Amino acid sequence: MTSVAEESLVQKFRPVVISGPSGTGKSTLLKKLFKEFPGVFGFSVSHTTRAPRPGEQHGREYYFATKEEFLDLVSQHGFIEHAQFGGNYYGTSVQAVKDIAEKGRICILDIEMEGVKQVKKTDLNARFLFLSPPSLEELERRLRGRETETDESVRKRLDQAKKELEFSKQPGSHDKLVVNNDLEKAYEELRDWIVDGGKYGAQ
Repeated sequence: MTSVAEESLVQKFRPVVISGPSGTGKSTLLKKLFKEFPGVFGFSVSHTTRAPRPGEQHGREYYFATKEEFLDLVSQHGFIEHAQFGGNYYGTSVQAVKDIAEKGRICILDIEMEGVKQVKKTDLNARFLFLSPPSLEELERRLRGRETETDESVRKRLDQAKKELEFSKQPGSHDKLVVNNDLEKAYEELRDWIVDGGKYGAQ
């Protein structure tokens, strides 16, 4: 059950878009945020055509779809944003965001660079945070440490990371930049900006 304090937070928050290269720790940081503020946030579950990783469940990490199913939703204007990355399609459906709002929670979107550009063109009035790795070398080490990525997959993700890091340097691309060099420090910075920024209008 949502407390009065949590309801107050919800009323003042705007949707938050988290982006950054794969391997920067977005999932880990968001899990910590949801654990500390239960009932306040709702995670927008994206659609993807990639195969599930070990331990992933349909409807929890992603809605796993075939390419045909995904493109059918595109043709029906069912996505707020969608993009192709690493040979697979990813997208945030209109319904996924509506589902969060109907629960009285603030929507958190974890999306790629192209998706950020598309969301900026909508009327979501979102706030944008970019999570950056300390360096590309450290990012490569983290990706290889997953042991779920092929050499080709790592190369593609690093190529994409370079583009995302360049985009993050453009004025107005994001409202906040957090470098995940130390997990706890990065979490404190992310949490304070999302919570205090949303509550008091700070940036």
